[in-house]
Amino acid sequence: MSTPPPSPELTALLERIASALERLAPPPPAESHLHGADAFVWHAAEGRLDPVPSVNRVALDLLRGIDRVRDILHDNTRRFAQGLPANNALLWGARGMGKSSLVKAVHADINAERPGALALIELHREDIESLPGLLRVVRASGRRAILFCDDLSFDGNDSSYKSLKAVLEGGLEGRPENVIFYATSNRRHLLARDMIENEQATAINPGEVVEEKVSLSDRFGLWLGFHACSQDDFLEMVAGYARAHSLPITDAALRAEAIEWSVTRGARSGRVAQQLIQDLAGRLGVRLG
Repeated sequence: MSTPPPSPELTALLERIASALERLAPPPPAESHLHGADAFVWHAAEGRLDPVPSVNRVALDLLRGIDRVRDILHDNTRRFAQGLPANNALLWGARGMGKSSLVKAVHADINAERPGALALIELHREDIESLPGLLRVVRASGRRAILFCDDLSFDGNDSSYKSLKAVLEGGLEGRPENVIFYATSNRRHLLARDMIENEQATAINPGEVVEEKVSLSDRFGLWLGFHACSQDDFLEMVAGYARAHSLPITDAALRAEAIEWSVTRGARSGRVAQQLIQDLAGRLGVRLG
């Protein structure tokens, strides 16, 4: 016996239900690739790489007072771009001393030497656990890429550091040959002291807890330290920015402005120097390109 066709009312109801389910379902992930741009932002929830047409960066020759770490990171990145062995790098230390600026400036400088050689992919701290998915995308693309995580650190009961630890060196597949990982942090060991002490206090073997935490930083072959700059370095930074933007001000007046600005802020760093130049340019009626 044949089944009677559904009534028009039932058909209309089923169509409305199907439409509602389609609206609730997440859209299919966009196809991710590493072509058409030199910089991207990783969106973990969608599994998508968004191109960044213009990177907010400072020219390499404007970064002063960090010559040694600049040269080390530049050489390491050039070797990676050439297909030679290179290390993951942790840039740690004082705030505002150019850690993230150096990563972006080195990337731009290497690509100026070898156009399109490297992609720079920014990975947000809260998306660390999505690293395996990002690595699959980059591995499949074949393009060499720097994965960059700014202001990386871990607190409290955050266990996502274990994902990073496994990706950097461990796992069956290991780190893809076309990937290198650069991170910046104010902490040399990435983990807060109280986080280590709390787990150490409850552990059966406290020494093993400390060893596990410190071993995360050990996964970075390069540790590049950034320290508070001297007054001479600060004045050189300010002078370099002023020349780059052709500010109409005498050396003596610029020096006086710089000293007063640093005393008022209670700090000297590359970021403080940039903020002074921003203020000076506004007062002098100069537009910064």
